Amino acid sequence: MEDHIVKLIYMHAGFGGIALLAGSIAMIAKKGKTWHRASGQIFFYGMLLSGLLALVIAVLPKHENAFLFSIGLFSVYLLLAGYRGLQFTNQSVSLYWDKLLSITVIVVGAAMVFGPILVADGINVVLLVFGTGSIVFGWRDLHMFANPESLKKRGLKIHVGKMTGAYIASVSAFLVVNRFFHPMVNWFLPTILGSAFIAYWMVRLNKHQRKTLKKTA
Repeated sequence: MEDHIVKLIYMHAGFGGIALLAGSIAMIAKKGKTWHRASGQIFFYGMLLSGLLALVIAVLPKHENAFLFSIGLFSVYLLLAGYRGLQFTNQSVSLYWDKLLSITVIVVGAAMVFGPILVADGINVVLLVFGTGSIVFGWRDLHMFANPESLKKRGLKIHVGKMTGAYIASVSAFLVVNRFFHPMVNWFLPTILGSAFIAYWMVRLNKHQRKTLKKTA
């Protein structure tokens, strides 16, 4: 393997490792406090660089990897969408790039689902699940963007849900690369546990919003 490819792979893995560690701290730290904010920023930039490097590696000559490209793009989408969620809570923002990102993830999701059927005449279970998720997320985003007034109320939920999704991707990548368990377990166990975490926080945020509305009524 060429030296520059090896270097890119090590950089990709290094930034991914930093993101995994920082993301773990952000997950357990008290939300909104210094440790959460600082580790969250490190997670964001580490994961972003790791994801972008994955996209570069996946399109290099003789190293084309549609699977890596698709998962990498899905991870970057979750990361950017989660980051934008916080901006929705504070101000009115242009949604042009958000809509473009959502459309892109829908197209990539469709490619993840139907690509293996057209190319290999079969179904890839992992790509089917993540591709379907990409389509659902992108479609829900576009529907949400159609009502900009609701974004301020949903911003924190978007941040928690999407950032946790990006963290799930980093954990899945770590387990898959190191082959800790059966391949299906490595891919889907983080998603199952992460989804439970997201559901827990959605319940907490809903309760907080209801209390806030009662106080202001």
